[in-house]
Amino acid sequence: MELEGRKIGIALTGSFCTFDKVFKELERLAEKGAEVYTIFSDSTQCIDSRFGRAEEFLERAEAITGRPPIRSIAQAEPIGPKGYLDVLAVLPCTGNTAAKLAGGITDTPVLMAAKAHLRNNKPLVIFISTNDGLGMNMKNIGLLLNTKNIYFVPFGQDDPEKKPNSLVAHCGLLLPTLELALENRQIQPLLISHFS
Repeated sequence: MELEGRKIGIALTGSFCTFDKVFKELERLAEKGAEVYTIFSDSTQCIDSRFGRAEEFLERAEAITGRPPIRSIAQAEPIGPKGYLDVLAVLPCTGNTAAKLAGGITDTPVLMAAKAHLRNNKPLVIFISTNDGLGMNMKNIGLLLNTKNIYFVPFGQDDPEKKPNSLVAHCGLLLPTLELALENRQIQPLLISHFS
């Protein structure tokens, strides 16, 4: 399935170490002719880190997509009643966001966007990036894996020696995951053993 002309939401949460790859994927989506809408969590809008300044991320997202990011719960809520997204990806999805999503909590723009989008029975793609995926957050990942209309970008341990509980999705598999999710199919294999 082609992504050209598809309306794709990309919701960013605070796994800042993945942002370089995330923005490359935004560029790839734009190059493919997708209409991309970005949604920023509260932390991504205000935390400056060693990976970059929040304002620069917001400006870069707007430059790539040609539209300002969604930055509030009020701005994200119409995603539901207007139903304008074909697919929404939480990219990256932190353990905190995964836990709240699994628990039905909607206290950030990203979580409101996900809830609003899911009410339309449309695909939500999770790009997991958490240091406790094989620890406290495994139960939340399990719940989400078993939830209708939720699909995962294949993931694995990014550093089994130094961070044995850490899980990160494979950025290079985002586009094929989106394509299959639009057909209501989970890309396989889901678990990967190495990163390129």
